[in-house]
Amino acid sequence: MQAPIIFDRKAIRQYKDRAADSLHHVAPVFEAAADILLDRLNDITRTFDTALDIGGKGFIAPHLAAKGITVVQCESSLKLARATSSRSWHTLCADEEQLPFASESFDLVTASLSLHSINDLPGTLSQIRHILRPDGLLLASIPILSTLRPLKQALENAELALCDGLSPRVAPLPTQHSCAALLQRCGFALPVVDTEIIPLRYKSLTGLLQDLRHAGENNALAFRSKKIPPRMLFPAADAEITYDEDGRFAMPLHMAVLTAWSPAPTQPKPLQPGQFTHSLESALNAAHPDKE
Repeated sequence: MQAPIIFDRKAIRQYKDRAADSLHHVAPVFEAAADILLDRLNDITRTFDTALDIGGKGFIAPHLAAKGITVVQCESSLKLARATSSRSWHTLCADEEQLPFASESFDLVTASLSLHSINDLPGTLSQIRHILRPDGLLLASIPILSTLRPLKQALENAELALCDGLSPRVAPLPTQHSCAALLQRCGFALPVVDTEIIPLRYKSLTGLLQDLRHAGENNALAFRSKKIPPRMLFPAADAEITYDEDGRFAMPLHMAVLTAWSPAPTQPKPLQPGQFTHSLESALNAAHPDKE
Protein backbone atom coordinates (compact mmCIF):
# COMPACT_ATOMS: atom_id res chain seq x y z
CA MET A 1 0.00 0.00 0.00
CA GLN A 2 1.34 3.40 -0.98
CA ALA A 3 2.17 5.79 1.85
CA PRO A 4 -0.07 8.89 2.13
CA ILE A 5 1.35 12.06 0.61
CA ILE A 6 1.74 14.46 3.53
CA PHE A 7 4.74 16.50 2.37
CA ASP A 8 5.56 18.17 -0.94
CA ARG A 9 9.02 16.71 -1.47
CA LYS A 10 9.77 19.07 -4.38
CA ALA A 11 9.05 22.07 -2.15
CA ILE A 12 11.27 20.60 0.59
CA ARG A 13 14.20 20.37 -1.83
CA GLN A 14 13.61 23.96 -2.92
CA TYR A 15 13.52 25.18 0.68
CA LYS A 16 16.75 23.33 1.46
CA ASP A 17 18.39 24.73 -1.67
CA ARG A 18 17.53 28.21 -0.45
CA ALA A 19 18.68 27.41 3.09
CA ALA A 20 22.14 26.40 1.87
CA ASP A 21 23.12 30.11 1.89
CA SER A 22 21.54 30.96 5.26
CA LEU A 23 22.13 27.83 7.35
CA HIS A 24 24.78 29.63 9.41
CA HIS A 25 22.04 31.71 11.07
CA VAL A 26 20.70 28.59 12.83
CA ALA A 27 23.96 26.66 13.12
CA PRO A 28 23.88 26.65 16.98
CA VAL A 29 20.64 24.64 16.94
CA PHE A 30 21.99 22.02 14.54
CA GLU A 31 25.27 21.89 16.44
CA ALA A 32 23.43 21.27 19.71
CA ALA A 33 21.41 18.47 18.10
CA ALA A 34 24.58 16.96 16.60
CA ASP A 35 26.30 17.06 20.00
CA ILE A 36 23.45 15.07 21.53
CA LEU A 37 23.87 12.28 18.96
CA LEU A 38 27.65 12.34 19.22
CA ASP A 39 27.44 12.03 23.00
CA ARG A 40 25.34 8.88 22.53
CA LEU A 41 27.92 7.56 20.08
CA ASN A 42 30.78 8.24 22.50
CA ASP A 43 29.00 6.13 25.14
CA ILE A 44 29.20 3.08 22.86
CA THR A 45 32.38 1.07 23.30
CA ARG A 46 32.52 -0.63 19.90
CA THR A 47 34.15 0.97 16.86
CA PHE A 48 32.66 1.67 13.42
CA ASP A 49 34.41 1.60 10.06
CA THR A 50 31.84 3.05 7.66
CA ALA A 51 29.00 5.49 8.31
CA LEU A 52 26.13 7.01 6.37
CA ASP A 53 25.01 10.45 7.54
CA ILE A 54 21.52 11.29 6.27
CA GLY A 55 20.74 15.01 6.08
CA GLY A 56 23.44 16.04 8.54
CA LYS A 57 24.09 19.38 6.74
CA GLY A 58 27.79 19.15 7.57
CA PHE A 59 27.32 19.09 11.34
CA ILE A 60 27.80 15.33 11.91
CA ALA A 61 30.21 14.20 9.18
CA PRO A 62 33.30 16.12 10.41
CA HIS A 63 33.10 14.50 13.85
CA LEU A 64 32.67 11.01 12.39
CA ALA A 65 35.56 11.54 9.98
CA ALA A 66 37.73 12.74 12.90
CA LYS A 67 37.19 9.32 14.51
CA GLY A 68 38.73 7.64 11.47
CA ILE A 69 35.35 6.50 10.10
CA THR A 70 34.79 6.47 6.32
CA VAL A 71 31.76 8.74 5.96
CA VAL A 72 29.18 9.20 3.22
CA GLN A 73 26.97 12.26 3.69
CA CYS A 74 23.63 12.14 1.89
CA GLU A 75 21.58 15.29 1.23
CA SER A 76 18.31 15.62 -0.68
CA SER A 77 19.28 19.13 -1.84
CA LEU A 78 22.03 19.35 -4.48
CA LYS A 79 22.93 22.90 -3.44
CA LEU A 80 23.15 21.88 0.23
CA ALA A 81 25.24 18.84 -0.70
CA ARG A 82 27.71 21.05 -2.56
CA ALA A 83 27.78 23.65 0.24
CA THR A 84 28.60 21.05 2.93
CA SER A 85 30.98 18.81 0.98
CA SER A 86 34.57 18.22 2.05
CA ARG A 87 37.61 16.16 1.08
CA SER A 88 37.35 14.43 4.45
CA TRP A 89 34.11 12.63 3.51
CA HIS A 90 32.03 11.67 0.49
CA THR A 91 28.90 13.69 -0.25
CA LEU A 92 26.08 12.83 -2.63
CA CYS A 93 22.58 14.06 -3.39
CA ALA A 94 19.79 11.50 -2.96
CA ASP A 95 16.21 11.40 -1.74
CA GLU A 96 15.80 10.00 1.78
CA GLU A 97 12.83 7.99 0.56
CA GLN A 98 14.95 6.18 -2.08
CA LEU A 99 18.39 5.60 -0.61
CA PRO A 100 20.77 4.34 -3.35
CA PHE A 101 22.88 1.98 -1.26
CA ALA A 102 23.36 -1.77 -1.35
CA SER A 103 22.38 -4.07 1.48
CA GLU A 104 24.86 -4.22 4.39
CA SER A 105 26.90 -1.23 3.15
CA PHE A 106 27.43 0.55 6.50
CA ASP A 107 27.84 -0.32 10.15
CA LEU A 108 26.59 3.10 11.36
CA VAL A 109 23.78 5.37 10.10
CA THR A 110 23.15 8.79 11.63
CA ALA A 111 20.25 11.16 10.95
CA SER A 112 20.16 14.41 12.90
CA LEU A 113 16.81 16.24 12.58
CA SER A 114 16.40 14.97 9.00
CA LEU A 115 13.67 12.31 8.99
CA HIS A 116 10.58 14.30 9.99
CA SER A 117 9.52 15.40 6.47
CA ILE A 118 9.43 11.96 4.88
CA ASN A 119 6.13 10.64 3.58
CA ASP A 120 7.05 6.97 4.00
CA LEU A 121 9.06 7.00 7.22
CA PRO A 122 8.54 3.27 7.87
CA GLY A 123 9.86 2.60 4.37
CA THR A 124 12.95 4.75 4.93
CA LEU A 125 13.65 3.09 8.30
CA SER A 126 13.32 -0.33 6.66
CA GLN A 127 15.79 0.76 3.97
CA ILE A 128 18.20 1.89 6.69
CA ARG A 129 17.92 -1.48 8.42
CA HIS A 130 18.84 -3.26 5.16
CA ILE A 131 21.69 -0.82 4.51
CA LEU A 132 23.18 -1.61 7.92
CA ARG A 133 25.39 -4.63 8.40
CA PRO A 134 24.32 -7.14 11.08
CA ASP A 135 24.72 -5.50 14.49
CA GLY A 136 25.00 -2.08 12.82
CA LEU A 137 23.77 1.00 14.66
CA LEU A 138 21.09 3.56 13.79
CA LEU A 139 21.44 6.80 15.72
CA ALA A 140 18.87 9.47 14.88
CA SER A 141 16.98 12.43 16.29
CA ILE A 142 13.47 13.48 15.23
CA PRO A 143 11.47 16.54 16.31
CA ILE A 144 8.39 15.42 18.24
CA LEU A 145 5.39 16.99 19.92
CA SER A 146 5.24 19.52 21.56
CA THR A 147 7.66 21.25 19.17
CA LEU A 148 6.03 24.31 17.52
CA ARG A 149 2.71 23.64 19.26
CA PRO A 150 2.44 27.28 20.50
CA LEU A 151 3.05 28.48 16.93
CA LYS A 152 0.39 26.13 15.55
CA GLN A 153 -2.17 27.24 18.14
CA ALA A 154 -1.41 30.93 17.59
CA LEU A 155 -1.78 30.63 13.81
CA GLU A 156 -5.02 28.67 14.14
CA ASN A 157 -6.56 31.18 16.55
CA ALA A 158 -5.53 34.10 14.35
CA GLU A 159 -6.84 32.48 11.17
CA LEU A 160 -10.16 31.61 12.77
CA ALA A 161 -10.57 35.25 13.77
CA LEU A 162 -9.70 36.55 10.28
CA CYS A 163 -10.97 33.91 7.87
CA ASP A 164 -13.74 31.39 7.38
CA GLY A 165 -11.55 28.32 7.93
CA LEU A 166 -8.12 26.93 8.66
CA SER A 167 -5.20 26.16 6.37
CA PRO A 168 -2.53 23.60 7.36
CA ARG A 169 0.54 25.66 8.25
CA VAL A 170 2.53 23.52 10.73
CA ALA A 171 3.55 19.97 9.88
CA PRO A 172 2.39 17.10 12.10
CA LEU A 173 5.05 15.55 14.30
CA PRO A 174 5.28 12.10 15.90
CA THR A 175 5.35 11.27 19.61
CA GLN A 176 8.09 9.46 21.50
CA HIS A 177 5.86 6.38 21.72
CA SER A 178 5.18 6.32 17.97
CA CYS A 179 8.92 6.54 17.22
CA ALA A 180 9.55 3.48 19.40
CA ALA A 181 6.71 1.61 17.70
CA LEU A 182 8.16 2.46 14.28
CA LEU A 183 11.55 0.98 15.17
CA GLN A 184 9.92 -2.25 16.30
CA ARG A 185 7.68 -2.37 13.23
CA CYS A 186 10.70 -1.99 10.94
CA GLY A 187 12.54 -4.91 12.52
CA PHE A 188 15.24 -3.17 14.53
CA ALA A 189 16.70 -4.93 17.54
CA LEU A 190 17.20 -3.44 21.01
CA PRO A 191 15.41 -0.15 20.25
CA VAL A 192 15.73 2.69 22.75
CA VAL A 193 13.96 6.04 22.40
CA ASP A 194 14.46 8.86 24.89
CA THR A 195 13.83 12.59 24.71
CA GLU A 196 15.97 15.70 24.74
CA ILE A 197 14.96 19.36 24.75
CA ILE A 198 16.90 22.22 23.19
CA PRO A 199 15.60 25.41 24.86
CA LEU A 200 14.93 28.23 22.39
CA ARG A 201 13.51 31.69 23.11
CA TYR A 202 12.51 34.45 20.71
CA LYS A 203 11.85 38.17 20.88
CA SER A 204 9.22 38.05 18.14
CA LEU A 205 7.24 35.71 15.94
CA THR A 206 9.12 37.18 12.99
CA GLY A 207 12.40 35.92 14.47
CA LEU A 208 11.02 32.39 14.79
CA LEU A 209 9.70 32.37 11.22
CA GLN A 210 13.04 33.64 9.94
CA ASP A 211 14.88 30.83 11.72
CA LEU A 212 12.52 28.24 10.24
CA ARG A 213 13.25 29.71 6.81
CA HIS A 214 17.01 29.68 7.42
CA ALA A 215 16.77 26.00 8.40
CA GLY A 216 14.74 25.11 5.29
CA GLU A 217 11.71 24.29 7.45
CA ASN A 218 9.06 26.34 5.67
CA ASN A 219 5.56 24.96 5.33
CA ALA A 220 5.90 22.04 2.88
CA LEU A 221 2.62 20.29 3.53
CA ALA A 222 1.16 18.87 0.34
CA PHE A 223 -2.27 20.41 1.01
CA ARG A 224 -1.01 23.80 2.18
CA SER A 225 -2.72 26.88 0.84
CA LYS A 226 -0.88 28.41 -2.14
CA LYS A 227 -2.60 31.77 -1.61
CA ILE A 228 -0.87 34.76 -0.06
CA PRO A 229 -1.88 34.74 3.63
CA PRO A 230 -4.02 37.61 4.96
CA ARG A 231 -1.93 40.68 5.75
CA MET A 232 -2.94 40.63 9.42
CA LEU A 233 -2.45 36.89 9.96
CA PHE A 234 1.02 36.97 11.44
CA PRO A 235 0.53 40.14 13.54
CA ALA A 236 -2.65 38.53 14.92
CA ALA A 237 -0.79 35.28 15.61
CA ASP A 238 1.96 37.24 17.37
CA ALA A 239 -0.71 38.74 19.63
CA GLU A 240 -1.81 35.20 20.58
CA ILE A 241 1.64 34.27 21.91
CA THR A 242 2.42 34.70 25.59
CA TYR A 243 5.59 36.70 26.20
CA ASP A 244 7.44 36.61 29.51
CA GLU A 245 8.56 39.63 31.52
CA ASP A 246 11.78 39.80 29.47
CA GLY A 247 9.80 40.31 26.28
CA ARG A 248 10.53 36.82 24.92
CA PHE A 249 8.59 33.61 24.42
CA ALA A 250 9.77 30.01 24.68
CA MET A 251 9.70 27.70 21.67
CA PRO A 252 11.71 24.64 22.78
CA LEU A 253 12.75 21.95 20.34
CA HIS A 254 11.59 18.56 21.67
CA MET A 255 13.49 15.65 20.13
CA ALA A 256 13.22 11.88 20.24
CA VAL A 257 16.67 10.30 20.18
CA LEU A 258 16.53 6.88 18.51
CA THR A 259 19.11 4.19 19.17
CA ALA A 260 18.55 0.83 17.47
CA TRP A 261 20.56 -2.03 16.01
CA SER A 262 20.32 -4.15 12.93
CA PRO A 263 19.50 -7.71 14.04
CA ALA A 264 22.40 -10.12 14.51
CA PRO A 265 22.68 -13.64 16.00
CA THR A 266 25.22 -12.42 18.56
CA GLN A 267 22.85 -9.94 20.19
CA PRO A 268 21.27 -10.73 23.59
CA LYS A 269 17.76 -12.13 23.34
CA PRO A 270 14.97 -11.40 25.86
CA LEU A 271 13.67 -14.38 27.80
CA GLN A 272 10.36 -15.83 26.70
CA PRO A 273 7.46 -16.19 29.18
CA GLY A 274 8.09 -19.18 31.43
CA GLN A 275 11.89 -19.09 31.02
CA PHE A 276 12.56 -17.15 34.22
CA THR A 277 14.38 -19.05 37.00
CA HIS A 278 13.09 -16.97 39.93
CA SER A 279 9.64 -15.62 40.73
CA LEU A 280 8.98 -12.01 41.65
CA GLU A 281 7.76 -13.18 45.08
CA SER A 282 11.04 -14.96 45.87
CA ALA A 283 13.06 -11.95 44.72
CA LEU A 284 11.06 -9.60 46.96
CA ASN A 285 11.38 -11.98 49.93
CA ALA A 286 15.14 -12.17 49.41
CA ALA A 287 15.38 -8.38 49.33
CA HIS A 288 13.26 -7.96 52.51
CA PRO A 289 13.77 -11.12 54.60
CA ASP A 290 12.32 -9.57 57.81
CA LYS A 291 9.11 -8.42 56.19
CA GLU A 292 6.13 -10.72 56.62
